[in-house]
Amino acid sequence: MDPKPLISFDNTENAFAYKSEKSLRKASFLFTSMGFQTLVKLGTSITPWAIRAGLPIRGLIRNTIFEQFVGGETLEETAPVVNTMARYHVQVILDYGVEGGDYGEEGLDHAGEEFMKVIRYAATQPNIPFMSIKVTGLARTGLLEKLDAASATKSGFEGRVHTEVLTDNEKKEWDKVVGRMDRICSLAAELNVGVLIDAEESWIQDPVDALTMQMMAKYNKEVAVVYNTMQLYRIDRLQFLKDSYNAAEQQGFVLGAKLVRGAYMEKERERAAEMLYSSPIQPNKEACDRDYNLAVEFCVEHVERIAVIVASHNEFSNLYTTQLMERKALAHNHDHIHFSQLYGMSDNITFNLAKAGYAVSKYLPFGPIQDVIPYLMRRAQENSSVAGHTGRELGLIKKELARRKSAG
Repeated sequence: MDPKPLISFDNTENAFAYKSEKSLRKASFLFTSMGFQTLVKLGTSITPWAIRAGLPIRGLIRNTIFEQFVGGETLEETAPVVNTMARYHVQVILDYGVEGGDYGEEGLDHAGEEFMKVIRYAATQPNIPFMSIKVTGLARTGLLEKLDAASATKSGFEGRVHTEVLTDNEKKEWDKVVGRMDRICSLAAELNVGVLIDAEESWIQDPVDALTMQMMAKYNKEVAVVYNTMQLYRIDRLQFLKDSYNAAEQQGFVLGAKLVRGAYMEKERERAAEMLYSSPIQPNKEACDRDYNLAVEFCVEHVERIAVIVASHNEFSNLYTTQLMERKALAHNHDHIHFSQLYGMSDNITFNLAKAGYAVSKYLPFGPIQDVIPYLMRRAQENSSVAGHTGRELGLIKKELARRKSAG
């Protein structure tokens, strides 16, 4: 029997095989630019305003940061990226780029229909096992905030939404939210497409957790269709994962868990300081890394009941997951263990995992430029603020350019 291949996240030939030299040079320029925090701060401040004001910058955005991190403006435009990923055994998680906002009932209904359109499309593509949704695309933010405030213990794993605090009209409004979510999950179960429910800010997360648990109890009886997203930069999420597992055990369903570190750290800390409550965020990176890796351990240890998506750009966490799988003699393409990174980032992790036979995907947002601007601004801020990340991306790109030059 051939030995299982060793994984090296330093192999740039695998990481960038899908990119032309021109694409690599463009990415090099972009990551170099994102290394200048002052430039990023200025850009993220004025870009949303410039788009709203109708200034002629769409072409610039589309040919730079949009091209790096987004699959296209429409579902159909994602096809070339999806097909390219398939050639390298990398799957795709489609994300319709609608962000939270108060769109009115008509807008929320429209978002629900768009999510279902994505599911129908994914079902026709062998390389798209999952799609992602935001409950803030289906529910008014103020409604979620009121429901969250009513949950003193933040025990969304119990699947209880505190509708007793709502007015009669608000209860009808919530019933519509549940209806939208149920139609999405029902269609996904019918067409065998996984639905990943994105995490939100801590002050609206509890009803999202509770509703997601309700959907899992209904649709995850035999296979994982619905997944909750757990942000391990929160101090309570490791315990929340364990509590969710216990609920799944008791009720007899598969727990779908997408593990991330988190996306709203600065906003969370600022709000906690302003409103004089204890920050829900880990005190430092070491604590976040510890809880993330413990969460991975817990999921792999209980892999019969938990379907986990290790959604991380941290090289150690990905490597550690493969080591845990080896210890349990789990197949590289085990049905309940999936890896994922954002499109445009950490190709050294994604493509080397794929080369070694692991189930791995790129998280691929799409949508009109004005709708994905919030997502793009977060990517720019992350690459500017995460210590060493931009340097790592840039170093790998330069290493591959040098390798190609020396190879002639």
